[in-house]
Amino acid sequence: QVQLVESGGGLVQPGGSLRLSCVASGGIFGIATMGWYRQAPGKERELVALIGGGGVTNYADSVKGRFTISRDNVRKTVYLQMNSVKPEDTAVYYCKCTSSGRDYWGQGTQVTVTS
Repeated sequence: QVQLVESGGGLVQPGGSLRLSCVASGGIFGIATMGWYRQAPGKERELVALIGGGGVTNYADSVKGRFTISRDNVRKTVYLQMNSVKPEDTAVYYCKCTSSGRDYWGQGTQVTVTS
């Protein structure tokens, strides 16, 4: 069983930065694929970024060059550094862990980009 707890969300102005964190407990974090997803009001949940156990990353086109996903296997934490944020980045951001063929989700953290 894996538990995920996100933090770091909040209000930020357009062009600003924010860093989200997701701490995992349980499971084998080092080889798990970790991801950040987001869901805006009235929209489906969508992939933002993935990072594999070996550190290979993948990003949605909408965030390439602005967001960076990283992981600290010692702290069992995955991060999402969000730079140059836009109003359309407003959403609830969820952390997902894929381990041993199962998906685990965090409770989400709200990010609101507004002037």
